[in-house]
Amino acid sequence: MDIQTWTLIIVGLTFLLYIAVAIWARAGSTKEFYVAGGGVSPLANGMATAADWMSAASYLSMAGLISFTGYAGSQYLMGWTGGYVLLALLLAPYLRKFGKFTVPDFIGERYYSRQARLVALICAIFVSFTYVVGQMKGVGVAFSRFLEVPFEQGILIGICIVFFYAVLGGMKGITYTQVAQYCVLIFAFTVPAIFISLQMVGNPIPQIGMGGTLSDGTYLLDKLNKLSTDLGFAEYTSAGINDRINVFFITAALMFGTAGLPHVIVRFFTVPKVRDARKSAGYALLFIAILYTTAPAVAAFARTNLLQTVSNQSYTQMPDWFSKWETSGLIKFNDLNKDGLIQYVADPAVNELTIDRDIMVLANPEIANLPAWVIALVVAGGLAAALSTAAGLLLVIATSISHDLLKNYLRPNISEKGELIAARVAIALAVVGAGIAGMNPPGFVAQVVALAFGLAASSFFPAIILGIFDKRMNKEGAIAGMIVGILFTAAYIIYFKPQLGGPGTPEGLWFGIKPEGIGTLGMLINLVVALLVSRLTPPPSAEVQQMVEDIRIPRGAGEAVGH
Repeated sequence: MDIQTWTLIIVGLTFLLYIAVAIWARAGSTKEFYVAGGGVSPLANGMATAADWMSAASYLSMAGLISFTGYAGSQYLMGWTGGYVLLALLLAPYLRKFGKFTVPDFIGERYYSRQARLVALICAIFVSFTYVVGQMKGVGVAFSRFLEVPFEQGILIGICIVFFYAVLGGMKGITYTQVAQYCVLIFAFTVPAIFISLQMVGNPIPQIGMGGTLSDGTYLLDKLNKLSTDLGFAEYTSAGINDRINVFFITAALMFGTAGLPHVIVRFFTVPKVRDARKSAGYALLFIAILYTTAPAVAAFARTNLLQTVSNQSYTQMPDWFSKWETSGLIKFNDLNKDGLIQYVADPAVNELTIDRDIMVLANPEIANLPAWVIALVVAGGLAAALSTAAGLLLVIATSISHDLLKNYLRPNISEKGELIAARVAIALAVVGAGIAGMNPPGFVAQVVALAFGLAASSFFPAIILGIFDKRMNKEGAIAGMIVGILFTAAYIIYFKPQLGGPGTPEGLWFGIKPEGIGTLGMLINLVVALLVSRLTPPPSAEVQQMVEDIRIPRGAGEAVGH
Protein backbone atom coordinates (compact mmCIF):
# COMPACT_ATOMS: atom_id res chain seq x y z
CA MET A 1 0.00 0.00 0.00
CA ASP A 2 1.14 3.57 -0.63
CA ILE A 3 1.79 6.20 2.05
CA GLN A 4 -1.56 7.96 1.71
CA THR A 5 -3.52 4.70 2.09
CA TRP A 6 -1.51 3.73 5.17
CA THR A 7 -1.98 7.21 6.57
CA LEU A 8 -5.75 7.15 6.07
CA ILE A 9 -5.96 3.77 7.78
CA ILE A 10 -3.75 4.59 10.79
CA VAL A 11 -5.04 8.14 11.30
CA GLY A 12 -8.62 6.90 10.85
CA LEU A 13 -8.17 4.15 13.45
CA THR A 14 -6.59 6.50 15.98
CA PHE A 15 -9.36 9.06 15.50
CA LEU A 16 -12.01 6.39 15.96
CA LEU A 17 -10.25 5.47 19.21
CA TYR A 18 -10.20 9.09 20.42
CA ILE A 19 -13.84 9.67 19.56
CA ALA A 20 -14.93 6.39 21.18
CA VAL A 21 -13.06 7.29 24.36
CA ALA A 22 -14.52 10.82 24.35
CA ILE A 23 -18.06 9.42 24.06
CA TRP A 24 -17.42 6.77 26.74
CA ALA A 25 -15.99 9.34 29.17
CA ARG A 26 -18.15 12.33 28.26
CA ALA A 27 -18.87 14.83 31.02
CA GLY A 28 -22.26 14.77 32.66
CA SER A 29 -21.67 17.49 35.25
CA THR A 30 -19.66 20.69 35.61
CA LYS A 31 -17.19 18.94 37.94
CA GLU A 32 -16.58 16.24 35.33
CA PHE A 33 -16.33 18.89 32.61
CA TYR A 34 -13.79 21.00 34.50
CA VAL A 35 -11.71 18.48 36.51
CA ALA A 36 -12.89 15.01 35.39
CA GLY A 37 -14.74 14.51 38.67
CA GLY A 38 -11.45 14.55 40.60
CA GLY A 39 -11.12 10.77 40.35
CA VAL A 40 -8.34 10.11 37.81
CA SER A 41 -5.53 7.74 38.87
CA PRO A 42 -1.97 9.16 39.13
CA LEU A 43 -0.69 6.92 36.30
CA ALA A 44 -3.49 7.91 33.92
CA ASN A 45 -3.16 11.55 34.94
CA GLY A 46 0.61 11.35 34.36
CA MET A 47 0.03 10.12 30.81
CA ALA A 48 -2.68 12.71 30.17
CA THR A 49 -0.45 15.48 31.57
CA ALA A 50 2.42 14.34 29.34
CA ALA A 51 0.15 14.40 26.27
CA ASP A 52 -1.25 17.79 27.32
CA TRP A 53 2.28 19.06 27.85
CA MET A 54 3.87 17.60 24.69
CA SER A 55 2.10 19.68 22.14
CA ALA A 56 2.79 20.17 18.46
CA ALA A 57 5.69 22.33 19.64
CA SER A 58 7.35 19.36 21.34
CA TYR A 59 6.44 16.73 18.76
CA LEU A 60 6.61 18.59 15.45
CA SER A 61 8.50 21.81 15.98
CA MET A 62 11.16 21.33 18.67
CA ALA A 63 13.22 18.78 16.74
CA GLY A 64 12.66 20.86 13.59
CA LEU A 65 13.99 24.00 15.27
CA ILE A 66 16.98 22.12 16.70
CA SER A 67 17.73 20.63 13.27
CA PHE A 68 18.01 24.15 11.81
CA THR A 69 19.53 26.01 14.77
CA GLY A 70 21.76 23.29 16.23
CA TYR A 71 23.19 24.08 19.65
CA ALA A 72 20.98 27.15 20.06
CA GLY A 73 17.88 24.93 19.96
CA SER A 74 18.88 23.43 23.31
CA GLN A 75 17.17 26.35 25.03
CA TYR A 76 13.80 24.78 24.21
CA LEU A 77 14.82 21.43 25.67
CA MET A 78 16.25 22.98 28.84
CA GLY A 79 13.44 25.46 29.32
CA TRP A 80 10.52 23.09 28.91
CA THR A 81 12.09 20.23 30.88
CA GLY A 82 13.33 22.46 33.71
CA GLY A 83 10.01 24.24 33.82
CA TYR A 84 8.11 21.05 34.37
CA VAL A 85 10.41 20.12 37.29
CA LEU A 86 9.80 23.57 38.75
CA LEU A 87 6.04 23.11 38.38
CA ALA A 88 6.06 19.65 39.95
CA LEU A 89 8.19 20.65 42.96
CA LEU A 90 7.10 24.20 43.75
CA LEU A 91 3.53 24.61 42.62
CA ALA A 92 1.48 21.52 41.81
CA PRO A 93 1.07 20.02 45.33
CA TYR A 94 0.24 23.39 46.91
CA LEU A 95 -2.30 24.36 44.28
CA ARG A 96 -3.89 20.92 44.54
CA LYS A 97 -4.09 21.31 48.29
CA PHE A 98 -5.83 24.65 47.83
CA GLY A 99 -8.53 22.74 45.96
CA LYS A 100 -9.69 25.16 43.26
CA PHE A 101 -10.59 24.35 39.67
CA THR A 102 -8.69 27.09 37.87
CA VAL A 103 -5.81 29.55 38.21
CA PRO A 104 -8.23 32.53 38.32
CA ASP A 105 -10.03 30.65 41.12
CA PHE A 106 -6.78 30.39 43.08
CA ILE A 107 -5.84 34.02 42.51
CA GLY A 108 -9.35 35.27 43.27
CA GLU A 109 -9.49 33.36 46.57
CA ARG A 110 -5.86 33.88 47.63
CA TYR A 111 -6.01 37.60 46.93
CA TYR A 112 -9.58 37.95 48.23
CA SER A 113 -10.55 40.05 45.23
CA ARG A 114 -12.96 39.88 42.31
CA GLN A 115 -10.71 42.28 40.44
CA ALA A 116 -7.72 39.95 40.85
CA ARG A 117 -9.83 37.06 39.52
CA LEU A 118 -10.90 39.14 36.52
CA VAL A 119 -7.32 40.13 35.67
CA ALA A 120 -6.24 36.48 36.01
CA LEU A 121 -8.98 35.15 33.74
CA ILE A 122 -8.17 37.75 31.06
CA CYS A 123 -4.52 36.65 31.26
CA ALA A 124 -5.56 32.97 31.10
CA ILE A 125 -7.60 33.54 27.95
CA PHE A 126 -4.79 35.58 26.36
CA VAL A 127 -2.10 32.99 27.15
CA SER A 128 -4.20 29.99 26.16
CA PHE A 129 -5.35 31.53 22.89
CA THR A 130 -1.76 32.34 21.87
CA TYR A 131 -0.75 28.78 22.70
CA VAL A 132 -3.63 27.16 20.81
CA VAL A 133 -2.78 29.19 17.68
CA GLY A 134 0.51 27.26 17.59
CA GLN A 135 -1.33 23.96 17.91
CA MET A 136 -3.63 24.78 15.02
CA LYS A 137 -0.56 25.53 12.87
CA GLY A 138 0.71 22.03 13.77
CA VAL A 139 -2.64 20.46 12.91
CA GLY A 140 -2.60 22.26 9.56
CA VAL A 141 0.93 21.00 8.78
CA ALA A 142 -0.03 17.38 9.50
CA PHE A 143 -3.36 17.42 7.66
CA SER A 144 -1.93 19.26 4.64
CA ARG A 145 0.68 16.54 4.15
CA PHE A 146 -1.35 13.40 4.61
CA LEU A 147 -4.37 14.66 2.68
CA GLU A 148 -2.11 16.42 0.14
CA VAL A 149 -4.06 19.67 0.37
CA PRO A 150 -2.94 23.28 0.87
CA PHE A 151 -1.96 24.21 4.42
CA GLU A 152 -5.01 26.45 4.95
CA GLN A 153 -7.40 23.61 4.06
CA GLY A 154 -5.54 21.38 6.53
CA ILE A 155 -6.29 23.87 9.32
CA LEU A 156 -9.99 24.01 8.39
CA ILE A 157 -10.21 20.22 8.67
CA GLY A 158 -8.39 20.37 12.01
CA ILE A 159 -10.89 22.93 13.33
CA CYS A 160 -13.74 20.48 12.76
CA ILE A 161 -11.96 17.59 14.50
CA VAL A 162 -10.85 19.57 17.56
CA PHE A 163 -14.29 21.13 17.91
CA PHE A 164 -16.01 17.76 17.96
CA TYR A 165 -14.27 15.98 20.77
CA ALA A 166 -13.29 19.00 22.90
CA VAL A 167 -16.92 20.17 23.02
CA LEU A 168 -18.26 16.67 23.65
CA GLY A 169 -16.07 15.40 26.46
CA GLY A 170 -14.93 18.25 28.67
CA MET A 171 -12.03 17.44 31.01
CA LYS A 172 -13.23 13.90 31.71
CA GLY A 173 -13.37 12.96 28.03
CA ILE A 174 -10.19 14.88 27.26
CA THR A 175 -8.25 13.18 30.08
CA TYR A 176 -8.88 9.64 28.87
CA THR A 177 -8.52 10.68 25.24
CA GLN A 178 -5.12 12.13 26.12
CA VAL A 179 -4.03 8.83 27.67
CA ALA A 180 -4.68 7.18 24.29
CA GLN A 181 -3.02 10.08 22.49
CA TYR A 182 0.12 9.79 24.61
CA CYS A 183 0.48 6.13 23.69
CA VAL A 184 0.07 6.99 20.00
CA LEU A 185 2.40 9.98 19.94
CA ILE A 186 5.27 8.40 21.91
CA PHE A 187 5.16 5.23 19.79
CA ALA A 188 4.98 7.32 16.62
CA PHE A 189 7.92 9.50 17.65
CA THR A 190 10.30 6.78 18.85
CA VAL A 191 9.74 4.05 16.22
CA PRO A 192 11.03 6.12 13.25
CA ALA A 193 13.91 7.39 15.39
CA ILE A 194 14.93 3.79 16.12
CA PHE A 195 14.66 2.88 12.42
CA ILE A 196 16.80 5.85 11.32
CA SER A 197 19.36 5.33 14.09
CA LEU A 198 19.82 1.73 12.96
CA GLN A 199 19.98 2.83 9.33
CA MET A 200 22.59 5.55 9.87
CA VAL A 201 24.83 4.33 12.70
CA GLY A 202 23.68 0.77 13.44
CA ASN A 203 22.49 1.56 16.98
CA PRO A 204 18.82 1.02 17.97
CA ILE A 205 18.96 3.63 20.77
CA PRO A 206 18.64 7.10 19.14
CA GLN A 207 20.02 8.93 22.17
CA ILE A 208 23.28 6.97 21.81
CA GLY A 209 23.12 6.76 18.02
CA MET A 210 23.37 10.55 17.75
CA GLY A 211 26.98 10.20 18.93
CA GLY A 212 27.68 7.16 16.75
CA THR A 213 29.77 6.66 13.62
CA LEU A 214 28.52 6.41 10.05
CA SER A 215 29.43 3.65 7.60
CA ASP A 216 32.45 5.64 6.37
CA GLY A 217 33.86 5.78 9.91
CA THR A 218 33.17 9.46 10.60
CA TYR A 219 31.14 10.60 13.58
CA LEU A 220 27.60 11.66 12.70
CA LEU A 221 27.94 15.09 14.30
CA ASP A 222 31.34 15.68 12.62
CA LYS A 223 29.72 14.86 9.28
CA LEU A 224 26.83 17.20 10.03
CA ASN A 225 29.21 20.01 11.00
CA LYS A 226 31.08 19.65 7.71
CA LEU A 227 27.89 19.51 5.62
CA SER A 228 26.70 22.70 7.37
CA THR A 229 29.91 24.69 6.99
CA ASP A 230 30.35 23.63 3.35
CA LEU A 231 27.01 25.32 2.60
CA GLY A 232 27.85 28.45 4.60
CA PHE A 233 25.82 27.56 7.69
CA ALA A 234 27.33 27.69 11.19
CA GLU A 235 28.67 24.49 12.71
CA TYR A 236 25.72 22.47 13.98
CA THR A 237 27.28 21.81 17.40
CA SER A 238 28.29 25.43 17.98
CA ALA A 239 25.57 27.44 16.19
CA GLY A 240 24.25 30.23 18.42
CA ILE A 241 26.85 29.66 21.12
CA ASN A 242 27.71 33.39 21.14
CA ASP A 243 24.08 34.42 21.67
CA ARG A 244 24.13 33.56 25.37
CA ILE A 245 21.73 36.32 26.35
CA ASN A 246 18.89 34.74 24.36
CA VAL A 247 19.81 31.22 25.45
CA PHE A 248 19.36 32.46 29.03
CA PHE A 249 16.27 34.60 28.53
CA ILE A 250 14.38 32.12 26.34
CA THR A 251 15.26 29.19 28.64
CA ALA A 252 14.08 31.15 31.69
CA ALA A 253 10.87 32.31 29.97
CA LEU A 254 10.01 28.73 29.04
CA MET A 255 10.80 27.49 32.56
CA PHE A 256 8.82 30.08 34.48
CA GLY A 257 6.09 30.12 31.83
CA THR A 258 5.63 26.37 32.37
CA ALA A 259 4.92 26.98 36.01
CA GLY A 260 2.20 29.46 35.11
CA LEU A 261 0.40 27.57 32.34
CA PRO A 262 -3.28 27.22 33.22
CA HIS A 263 -3.94 24.07 31.14
CA VAL A 264 -1.11 22.16 32.86
CA ILE A 265 -1.89 23.35 36.38
CA VAL A 266 -5.54 22.30 36.12
CA ARG A 267 -4.44 18.70 35.52
CA PHE A 268 -3.40 18.43 39.17
CA PHE A 269 -7.01 18.98 40.23
CA THR A 270 -8.20 15.83 38.47
CA VAL A 271 -6.68 13.39 41.01
CA PRO A 272 -8.30 12.48 44.35
CA LYS A 273 -5.49 13.43 46.78
CA VAL A 274 -2.52 15.75 47.24
CA ARG A 275 -0.21 12.72 47.29
CA ASP A 276 -1.64 11.68 43.93
CA ALA A 277 -0.77 15.10 42.47
CA ARG A 278 2.87 14.52 43.42
CA LYS A 279 2.82 10.99 41.96
CA SER A 280 1.21 12.07 38.70
CA ALA A 281 3.83 14.84 38.34
CA GLY A 282 6.57 12.21 38.67
CA TYR A 283 4.94 9.90 36.14
CA ALA A 284 4.45 12.77 33.70
CA LEU A 285 8.12 13.77 33.94
CA LEU A 286 9.15 10.20 33.12
CA PHE A 287 6.79 10.03 30.13
CA ILE A 288 7.94 13.45 28.89
CA ALA A 289 11.61 12.50 29.17
CA ILE A 290 11.18 9.70 26.63
CA LEU A 291 10.37 12.18 23.88
CA TYR A 292 12.62 15.00 25.06
CA THR A 293 15.75 12.84 25.12
CA THR A 294 14.91 11.47 21.66
CA ALA A 295 14.26 14.87 19.99
CA PRO A 296 17.94 15.97 19.66
CA ALA A 297 18.75 12.69 17.90
CA VAL A 298 15.79 13.10 15.53
CA ALA A 299 16.98 16.65 14.79
CA ALA A 300 20.53 15.53 13.95
CA PHE A 301 19.34 12.63 11.78
CA ALA A 302 16.84 14.85 9.93
CA ARG A 303 19.33 17.63 9.23
CA THR A 304 22.00 15.23 7.96
CA ASN A 305 19.58 13.43 5.65
CA LEU A 306 18.09 16.71 4.38
CA LEU A 307 21.43 18.31 3.48
CA GLN A 308 22.61 15.17 1.70
CA THR A 309 19.32 14.83 -0.19
CA VAL A 310 18.62 18.36 -1.47
CA SER A 311 21.91 20.28 -1.73
CA ASN A 312 23.02 20.71 -5.38
CA GLN A 313 20.57 18.06 -6.54
CA SER A 314 18.56 18.20 -9.76
CA TYR A 315 15.05 19.49 -9.09
CA THR A 316 13.53 17.11 -11.65
CA GLN A 317 15.10 14.10 -9.94
CA MET A 318 13.94 14.88 -6.40
CA PRO A 319 11.97 12.08 -4.62
CA ASP A 320 8.18 12.09 -4.35
CA TRP A 321 8.20 13.48 -0.79
CA PHE A 322 9.62 16.77 -2.08
CA SER A 323 6.82 17.44 -4.56
CA LYS A 324 4.14 16.42 -2.06
CA TRP A 325 5.43 18.90 0.52
CA GLU A 326 5.53 21.51 -2.26
CA THR A 327 1.80 20.91 -2.73
CA SER A 328 1.23 21.97 0.88
CA GLY A 329 3.19 25.18 0.27
CA LEU A 330 5.61 24.41 3.11
CA ILE A 331 8.58 23.79 0.76
CA LYS A 332 9.27 26.33 -1.98
CA PHE A 333 11.94 26.14 -4.70
CA ASN A 334 12.82 29.24 -6.72
CA ASP A 335 15.41 28.47 -9.43
CA LEU A 336 17.19 31.82 -9.42
CA ASN A 337 19.97 30.88 -11.85
CA LYS A 338 17.75 28.62 -14.00
CA ASP A 339 20.21 25.70 -13.92
CA GLY A 340 17.70 23.16 -12.56
CA LEU A 341 19.85 22.47 -9.48
CA ILE A 342 18.70 23.19 -5.93
CA GLN A 343 21.05 25.72 -4.33
CA TYR A 344 20.39 25.33 -0.60
CA VAL A 345 22.91 27.62 1.10
CA ALA A 346 23.11 30.10 3.98
CA ASP A 347 23.47 33.17 1.76
CA PRO A 348 19.91 34.50 1.22
CA ALA A 349 20.93 36.17 -2.04
CA VAL A 350 21.87 32.80 -3.53
CA ASN A 351 19.62 30.38 -1.65
CA GLU A 352 16.81 28.88 -3.75
CA LEU A 353 15.03 26.68 -1.21
CA THR A 354 12.66 27.68 1.58
CA ILE A 355 11.69 25.00 4.10
CA ASP A 356 9.18 25.40 6.92
CA ARG A 357 10.99 23.99 9.96
CA ASP A 358 7.77 22.48 11.30
CA ILE A 359 7.76 19.81 8.57
CA MET A 360 11.06 18.18 9.58
CA VAL A 361 9.72 15.51 11.95
CA LEU A 362 7.00 14.50 9.49
CA ALA A 363 9.31 14.61 6.46
CA ASN A 364 12.24 12.84 8.18
CA PRO A 365 10.98 9.24 7.66
CA GLU A 366 10.20 10.02 4.02
CA ILE A 367 13.65 11.52 3.42
CA ALA A 368 15.17 8.39 5.02
CA ASN A 369 12.98 6.21 2.77
CA LEU A 370 11.38 4.30 5.64
CA PRO A 371 8.39 1.96 5.11
CA ALA A 372 5.06 3.63 4.30
CA TRP A 373 3.40 2.49 7.54
CA VAL A 374 6.14 4.19 9.61
CA ILE A 375 5.62 7.47 7.74
CA ALA A 376 1.87 7.20 8.34
CA LEU A 377 2.46 6.51 12.03
CA VAL A 378 4.44 9.75 12.40
CA VAL A 379 1.54 11.74 10.94
CA ALA A 380 -0.87 10.11 13.41
CA GLY A 381 1.48 10.99 16.27
CA GLY A 382 1.76 14.60 15.16
CA LEU A 383 -2.00 14.94 15.07
CA ALA A 384 -2.29 13.31 18.51
CA ALA A 385 0.22 15.79 19.97
CA ALA A 386 -1.40 18.86 18.45
CA LEU A 387 -4.98 17.83 19.17
CA SER A 388 -4.37 16.74 22.78
CA THR A 389 -2.89 20.09 23.79
CA ALA A 390 -5.37 22.08 21.73
CA ALA A 391 -8.22 20.37 23.58
CA GLY A 392 -6.69 21.14 26.99
CA LEU A 393 -6.13 24.78 26.08
CA LEU A 394 -9.62 25.19 24.69
CA LEU A 395 -10.99 23.80 27.92
CA VAL A 396 -9.07 26.47 29.88
CA ILE A 397 -10.59 29.16 27.67
CA ALA A 398 -14.06 27.65 28.10
CA THR A 399 -13.64 27.37 31.88
CA SER A 400 -12.38 30.94 32.17
CA ILE A 401 -15.42 32.25 30.32
CA SER A 402 -18.20 30.01 31.66
CA HIS A 403 -17.00 29.40 35.24
CA ASP A 404 -14.86 32.43 36.10
CA LEU A 405 -16.63 35.13 34.10
CA LEU A 406 -20.24 33.99 33.82
CA LYS A 407 -20.67 32.04 37.06
CA ASN A 408 -18.59 34.31 39.29
CA TYR A 409 -19.32 37.67 37.68
CA LEU A 410 -22.10 38.13 35.20
CA ARG A 411 -24.68 35.45 36.10
CA PRO A 412 -24.06 33.93 39.57
CA ASN A 413 -27.43 32.10 39.44
CA ILE A 414 -26.81 30.36 36.10
CA SER A 415 -27.84 26.70 36.13
CA GLU A 416 -25.32 23.87 35.75
CA LYS A 417 -26.81 23.06 32.35
CA GLY A 418 -26.52 26.69 31.27
CA GLU A 419 -22.90 26.80 32.43
CA LEU A 420 -22.07 23.70 30.37
CA ILE A 421 -23.73 25.19 27.28
CA ALA A 422 -21.76 28.42 27.74
CA ALA A 423 -18.51 26.44 28.07
CA ARG A 424 -19.16 24.58 24.83
CA VAL A 425 -20.08 27.76 22.95
CA ALA A 426 -16.84 29.34 24.22
CA ILE A 427 -14.83 26.37 22.89
CA ALA A 428 -16.52 26.68 19.50
CA LEU A 429 -15.67 30.38 19.19
CA ALA A 430 -12.11 29.85 20.44
CA VAL A 431 -11.29 27.00 18.05
CA VAL A 432 -12.55 28.95 15.03
CA GLY A 433 -10.61 32.05 16.07
CA ALA A 434 -7.43 30.05 16.74
CA GLY A 435 -7.74 28.26 13.41
CA ILE A 436 -8.00 31.55 11.51
CA ALA A 437 -5.00 32.97 13.41
CA GLY A 438 -3.09 29.71 12.82
CA MET A 439 -3.23 30.26 9.06
CA ASN A 440 -0.78 33.14 9.49
CA PRO A 441 0.98 32.58 12.82
CA PRO A 442 3.74 34.90 14.16
CA GLY A 443 6.43 32.23 13.73
CA PHE A 444 7.04 28.50 13.73
CA VAL A 445 4.98 26.38 16.13
CA ALA A 446 7.66 26.30 18.85
CA GLN A 447 8.18 30.05 18.54
CA VAL A 448 4.46 30.78 18.88
CA VAL A 449 4.29 28.49 21.90
CA ALA A 450 7.36 30.22 23.38
CA LEU A 451 5.47 33.51 23.12
CA ALA A 452 2.60 31.98 25.10
CA PHE A 453 5.05 30.76 27.73
CA GLY A 454 6.53 34.25 28.00
CA LEU A 455 3.06 35.71 28.54
CA ALA A 456 2.37 33.09 31.24
CA ALA A 457 5.69 33.80 32.96
CA SER A 458 5.13 37.54 32.99
CA SER A 459 1.57 37.34 34.30
CA PHE A 460 0.91 34.23 36.40
CA PHE A 461 4.18 32.97 37.82
CA PRO A 462 4.92 35.78 40.32
CA ALA A 463 1.28 35.93 41.47
CA ILE A 464 1.18 32.17 42.08
CA ILE A 465 4.61 31.74 43.67
CA LEU A 466 4.20 34.79 45.93
CA GLY A 467 0.68 33.69 46.75
CA ILE A 468 2.08 30.44 48.13
CA PHE A 469 5.32 31.59 49.78
CA ASP A 470 4.77 35.26 50.77
CA LYS A 471 2.11 35.88 53.42
CA ARG A 472 2.59 39.64 53.05
CA MET A 473 1.63 39.65 49.37
CA ASN A 474 -1.73 41.39 48.99
CA LYS A 475 -4.28 41.94 46.24
CA GLU A 476 -2.94 45.37 45.25
CA GLY A 477 0.54 43.96 44.63
CA ALA A 478 -0.70 40.91 42.69
CA ILE A 479 -3.04 42.92 40.46
CA ALA A 480 -0.46 45.62 39.69
CA GLY A 481 2.23 43.02 38.96
CA MET A 482 0.05 40.96 36.60
CA ILE A 483 -1.16 43.98 34.65
CA VAL A 484 2.28 45.57 34.24
CA GLY A 485 3.98 42.23 33.45
CA ILE A 486 1.62 41.05 30.73
CA LEU A 487 1.18 44.50 29.14
CA PHE A 488 4.94 45.01 28.89
CA THR A 489 5.51 41.53 27.44
CA ALA A 490 2.61 41.70 24.98
CA ALA A 491 3.62 45.18 23.78
CA TYR A 492 7.23 44.07 23.20
CA ILE A 493 6.11 40.94 21.29
CA ILE A 494 3.68 42.88 19.09
CA TYR A 495 6.22 45.64 18.40
CA PHE A 496 9.02 43.29 17.37
CA LYS A 497 6.96 40.70 15.48
CA PRO A 498 6.32 41.88 11.90
CA GLN A 499 3.71 39.12 11.47
CA LEU A 500 1.64 40.98 14.08
CA GLY A 501 2.07 44.29 12.30
CA GLY A 502 4.83 45.56 14.56
CA PRO A 503 7.23 48.18 13.16
CA GLY A 504 10.22 47.02 15.21
CA THR A 505 13.40 45.61 13.69
CA PRO A 506 15.90 43.07 15.10
CA GLU A 507 18.44 45.88 15.46
CA GLY A 508 16.16 47.64 17.94
CA LEU A 509 15.74 44.75 20.38
CA TRP A 510 16.34 45.68 24.02
CA PHE A 511 19.73 44.23 24.99
CA GLY A 512 19.32 41.92 21.98
CA ILE A 513 16.50 39.96 23.70
CA LYS A 514 14.21 38.25 21.18
CA PRO A 515 10.40 38.34 21.67
CA GLU A 516 10.48 34.62 22.61
CA GLY A 517 12.57 35.48 25.68
CA ILE A 518 11.11 38.82 26.77
CA GLY A 519 8.73 37.07 29.17
CA THR A 520 11.67 36.66 31.57
CA LEU A 521 12.12 40.42 31.80
CA GLY A 522 8.34 40.86 32.05
CA MET A 523 8.30 38.38 34.94
CA LEU A 524 11.05 40.29 36.79
CA ILE A 525 9.16 43.56 36.29
CA ASN A 526 5.99 41.88 37.59
CA LEU A 527 7.88 40.58 40.63
CA VAL A 528 9.41 43.97 41.50
CA VAL A 529 6.12 45.85 41.02
CA ALA A 530 4.16 43.29 43.06
CA LEU A 531 6.61 43.37 45.98
CA LEU A 532 6.87 47.17 46.01
CA VAL A 533 3.12 47.79 45.82
CA SER A 534 2.37 45.13 48.45
CA ARG A 535 4.81 46.75 50.89
CA LEU A 536 3.30 50.19 50.35
CA THR A 537 -0.29 49.05 50.92
CA PRO A 538 -2.05 47.34 53.86
CA PRO A 539 -1.22 43.64 54.46
CA PRO A 540 -3.79 40.90 53.94
CA SER A 541 -6.00 39.90 56.87
CA ALA A 542 -4.83 37.43 59.52
CA GLU A 543 -7.29 34.90 58.07
CA VAL A 544 -5.71 35.11 54.60
CA GLN A 545 -2.22 34.84 56.07
CA GLN A 546 -3.26 31.72 57.98
CA MET A 547 -4.69 30.31 54.76
CA VAL A 548 -1.27 30.76 53.14
CA GLU A 549 0.31 28.87 56.04
CA ASP A 550 -2.19 26.03 55.52
CA ILE A 551 -1.34 25.83 51.80
CA ARG A 552 2.39 25.82 52.41
CA ILE A 553 2.45 23.14 55.09
CA PRO A 554 1.09 19.98 53.44
CA ARG A 555 -0.98 18.14 55.97
CA GLY A 556 -0.08 14.73 54.65
CA ALA A 557 -1.71 13.00 51.75
CA GLY A 558 -5.30 13.38 52.77
CA GLU A 559 -8.16 14.92 50.87
CA ALA A 560 -7.59 18.41 49.49
CA VAL A 561 -8.50 21.20 51.87
CA GLY A 562 -10.72 23.87 50.36
CA HIS A 563 -10.97 27.41 51.67
